[in-house]
Amino acid sequence: MPAKSLPLGSSSRNQWQVSRESANLVRVPAAPQPVSFDATPQSLTIDLRRMAIVVVDMQNDFCHPDGWLASIGVDVAAARTPITPLATLLPALRQADVPVVWVNWGNRPDKLNLSPSLLHVYKPTGEGVGLGDPLPSNGAPVLQAGSWAAAVVDELAPQAGDVEVAKYRMSGFWDTPLDSILRNLGVTTLLFAGVNVDQCVLCTLQDANFLGYDCVLLDDCSATTSPAFCADATRYNVNQCFGFVAESTALLQGMSA
Repeated sequence: MPAKSLPLGSSSRNQWQVSRESANLVRVPAAPQPVSFDATPQSLTIDLRRMAIVVVDMQNDFCHPDGWLASIGVDVAAARTPITPLATLLPALRQADVPVVWVNWGNRPDKLNLSPSLLHVYKPTGEGVGLGDPLPSNGAPVLQAGSWAAAVVDELAPQAGDVEVAKYRMSGFWDTPLDSILRNLGVTTLLFAGVNVDQCVLCTLQDANFLGYDCVLLDDCSATTSPAFCADATRYNVNQCFGFVAESTALLQGMSA
């Protein structure tokens, strides 16, 4: 009697079937689940079965009144604006079996993965509170993996089944397993959300485009503490060079249809 075949693979979307006698490398394709919605520069139809959302840096240090940015005098009100639309969108995406991927700063305690040029951005004179230094409010080390400072804000706490990826650069693809994870999930289209849209979100989106992913920036689920012209330039460049811009409300309407 032939041995029973067993699935081999970390994701049901990318599995072999193997036994002592054979290895079946044919992946069973998921039936497409198309969704159409308004976007710029063109309306879109995407496949929910090949899509994930990448949420960038919705962390206490960037978005909480007691976090790092607020402690150095930055008004974080703008950084908090994606919280409400994401709190509506993410449960609907999870219900539709769309992977939710959190890409957050989460540095090593010894900072050995950070070059002086990266440290200089946030501590240009060598003084003050930079990466890994304790926050004045509660002592949490700035953007250190496992700390309160690096945790996602409570309003958007990751759920079971979500994927969390620590990054150490403005791009979530450099020096991380993000690309490998997305390919194992069979993803070709990425929604982008988070802060700052003109910095870490844009850098991650650009690298995704360079790697061949379809990229959609969710405008109402993204924000920046930079001047308004930075967000305007980001929307322009995404539409011009890197993908599409849409509202989460339009996507939800397409999903409900």
